[in-house]
Amino acid sequence: MGASANLVEIFSSVQGEGSAVGVPTLFVRFGECDLRCVWCDSAHTWRPAPECRIETDRGSGRFRAVPNPVEVSDVVAAAESLDVGAHRTVSLTGGEPLLQPDAVLAIARALRERGPVIHLETHGLAVEALETVIDAVDVVAMDWKLGSDVRRAGAKRGDPEPAFHDEHERFLEIARRASRVDVKVVVTPSSRDDELDEMVTRIARTGPDVTLVVQPVTPCGGGPEAPGAERLLGIVARLSRRLSDVRLIPQTHKSYGAL
Repeated sequence: MGASANLVEIFSSVQGEGSAVGVPTLFVRFGECDLRCVWCDSAHTWRPAPECRIETDRGSGRFRAVPNPVEVSDVVAAAESLDVGAHRTVSLTGGEPLLQPDAVLAIARALRERGPVIHLETHGLAVEALETVIDAVDVVAMDWKLGSDVRRAGAKRGDPEPAFHDEHERFLEIARRASRVDVKVVVTPSSRDDELDEMVTRIARTGPDVTLVVQPVTPCGGGPEAPGAERLLGIVARLSRRLSDVRLIPQTHKSYGAL
């Protein structure tokens, strides 16, 4: 366990989005992300964090701060202090965890031994990094980014709209080696039928049995409003023509003020 990681926080809560919503979860949040989503609710994770905050008691919302990088042995100690074995799931999230694949691998292996399912939450683009960690995780929850609302870090105004479909499809091919794969797409009023159609074509070809979660954007900080009910139901109906398990699941943790 000699690896270390740049982390933002370690805390206990319940999963607030996706198909595992409501499940007691220990979160290990990694620092730094190489995408810029207009609806991002954790812009503080875009860059490496100087400190990691660690919850002192399970569910208390009280934290202590330690400097980064954090040794994996210290991550394990923090997880054990929060009763990691009483959680059904450990979520490795971000930021983007797969920018630090060695740390993900070490943390996943160490915490998996303590019982919980290892749940990797990722933007679904770091193909080579996933290859190195896939055998240490149980669930891959990957985003499918739409170019209408997402740019790569460093993109300039006026740059062409990015297309992430090829990378996502290659990522999904590897992710299917995990016990479970969920794909999540965040939709806003800018989300277009043509990019949704391209997404579902790729998923139907590569992972027709995966769960596809349609997540309406959660308005926050001056970002986009959620699409209306008619549009959301129309998107679900459209995607369900190609896939058997499409679910409309909004974020829930914002409604009760959880982390």
